Amino acid sequence: MAITLTERAAKHVQRFLAGQTGGSGLRIGVRSTGCSGYAYVVQPVNEIGEHDQVFNSHGIQVVVDDQSIGYLNGTEVDFTREGLNEGFKFNNPNVAATCGCGESFSV
Repeated sequence: MAITLTERAAKHVQRFLAGQTGGSGLRIGVRSTGCSGYAYVVQPVNEIGEHDQVFNSHGIQVVVDDQSIGYLNGTEVDFTREGLNEGFKFNNPNVAATCGCGESFSV
């Protein structure tokens, strides 16, 4: 099981974490929401719990809680810029469908 970052995403996270106090990596998870069921949650890691799994990708610690790993296993996270918009893009092989707005997914 693994969650990986593209090199572009890792560089973005490195720049972001350099401006944070105490952030040691990137926490990725899912929460119930939206019309399709789940949405991604991305935030800096301040501490690693006993129910977290830690992956290293391009020098970045990627932390995923035990409840989210089943939804995220095999996911590659990229950072994209399209026009004036930028953000993380999740290439998740577990997704069965996404909603029309692209903010939530189902498995």
